[in-house]
Amino acid sequence: MSNDDPLDDLLDELDSQSDLETAEQVLSIRMEERRYGKPVTIVEGFDLSESEIESTASELKSSLGTGGTVDEGRIELQGDHRDRVPDLLRDRGFDVQT
Repeated sequence: MSNDDPLDDLLDELDSQSDLETAEQVLSIRMEERRYGKPVTIVEGFDLSESEIESTASELKSSLGTGGTVDEGRIELQGDHRDRVPDLLRDRGFDVQT
């Protein structure tokens, strides 16, 4: 009996393709002021499915201890996090434009 499971092989292949896709994307990070001068950090340039962007946003919000949302394929984080977000995204395999 072989331990090689075709499903495991397929999942490994999808993971490696996903890693390649994230490395090829160049994300930009900027800050906007919203109502009453509240800062919002915007992360743009994703070429991922909506669910993958949502997952990335959830990880960022947890790491930063802040709220946020996904709107029109970009992540919006409450507060000015331009100093921490690039490292967090690089840790997840993204290329970040500075």
